[in-house]
Amino acid sequence: MSHFHNIGVAGRLPGVPTPSKRRALLSVADKDGIVEFAKILHGAGFEIISTGGTQKTLEDAGIPVTYVEKVTQFPEAFGGRVKTMHPLIMGGVLYKREDAGQVAEAGKLGVLPIDVIAVNLYPFASTIQKIGFTPEPGKPLPDAAIEQIDIGGPTLIRSGAKNHSSVTVVCDPKDYGRVADQIKKTGETTFELRRELAAKSFLHTCSYDALIAEQMAGGLADDVLLTNGRALRYGENPHQWGKFFEIHGSPQQSWKQLQGKELSYLNLLDGDGAWRMVCEFEQATAVMVKHANPSGIASDATIENAFQKAYDTDRLSAFGVIIALNRPCTKTVADKIIDQKIFVEVILAPTFDLDALEVLKSKPNIRLLSMGDTRFSENVIYRSAFGGMLVQNDDVRVLSKKDLTCVTKKQPTDSEMRDLLFAWKVVKHAKSNAIVLAKDSTTVGIGCGQTSRVDSTWIALKRAGEKAKNSVLASDAFFPFADSIEEAAKQGISAVIQPGGSVRDAEVITRADELGLAMVFTGVRAFRH
Repeated sequence: MSHFHNIGVAGRLPGVPTPSKRRALLSVADKDGIVEFAKILHGAGFEIISTGGTQKTLEDAGIPVTYVEKVTQFPEAFGGRVKTMHPLIMGGVLYKREDAGQVAEAGKLGVLPIDVIAVNLYPFASTIQKIGFTPEPGKPLPDAAIEQIDIGGPTLIRSGAKNHSSVTVVCDPKDYGRVADQIKKTGETTFELRRELAAKSFLHTCSYDALIAEQMAGGLADDVLLTNGRALRYGENPHQWGKFFEIHGSPQQSWKQLQGKELSYLNLLDGDGAWRMVCEFEQATAVMVKHANPSGIASDATIENAFQKAYDTDRLSAFGVIIALNRPCTKTVADKIIDQKIFVEVILAPTFDLDALEVLKSKPNIRLLSMGDTRFSENVIYRSAFGGMLVQNDDVRVLSKKDLTCVTKKQPTDSEMRDLLFAWKVVKHAKSNAIVLAKDSTTVGIGCGQTSRVDSTWIALKRAGEKAKNSVLASDAFFPFADSIEEAAKQGISAVIQPGGSVRDAEVITRADELGLAMVFTGVRAFRH
């Protein structure tokens, strides 16, 4: 279906007067790409209608612009709160070109059609972030945020989307190129593109309004709108189907898959956990993940050494493993993977060196994810439950030495303190009940996902073997009994980090003193279910 007027447009009634030019209304908060887009529209014979800052941006670029006031014969009013919401604008967007009665009515009222709308909304979300507003029940929005609640923009976008049989509406600068390409090639846009952009527009305004509603209501979570769903190979098991959705409105992530088979449900779960984990560390760090739990983590001066130490922690578990690096993947790391015949499902890294990619081509099924600057540190966590949704902010709390309280007679040494803080970062990402043993910024044993804390301790000690001696122990929650530290002390553990808060804390501290252990309390728990 064609869409513009005066060029044999489907739905345009014969003999009905038309404007001398097609018209486009451009009014955007995000100016990215708008000048280039306007130049293409102008070159294709469009009259450009614009407002405020967009109008000035286009004029400065030498693009002829018709002011909205000239169309409406009414000035922008009330500090810019009223400008585009006028019958001569809204009517030009909304009237049905294929309806003879509405076309005649538009002629009587002097309403000319508007064929293209490029509108994006006032920066409400970034304004909230900039002023540091924290929503609380009963707490009013600041005036600065109120002024960034767009009214005319959502109305224009929704109107253009409703009338997408004739109108092209663009709310995302990333779509300018597709619209421009079709106009340059054929002078019009396809119905399929207009329908796709209309759906995107409704999602955009829905997300925008949901965020405003949450902030006004004192909510702690943003909207949960899922988009761009794509089918996965299967779910957790081959007899289950699976899909992956993006959360609309969240910051654009920069990761991309460079190589390998299609990502599966479990690849995405494990990869997410591995990347969140490795991003906890400033020093070069490598993480090995199996079944959503770490099997080995190490930090070192080089990513190559960190990788090898992480792998050596538990080679048995590192089969069908997910590997995450917080430094670029080098050829040396790639060689280590190939030479040691490590069965790897996914490798995540900020980037991959070209010679590393060349080495990894020999294993084309390994999925390589280039993560760029993707970070999840401020993400909200969503989980389905009881037919609804559980929502919480991610555990991004970082502890330092000053946050810890030593509760035993023996004080941790400086090296033990470094390892205690390292082990605490790791235990945050292991499923509870979680016990992590570490030495020299490397895990030596991990036990997790057990119904008893002492069971997790036994597993961690068994994994560590002789390496447990002089290592430190981190527990994600308090010790209800002294049995875990008693078992650890038998294998030579030297220091413990735990939240504290048990009714038996005094007994556990007394037993630690008797065993000659140093123990520090964090005062915060680190459960992960």
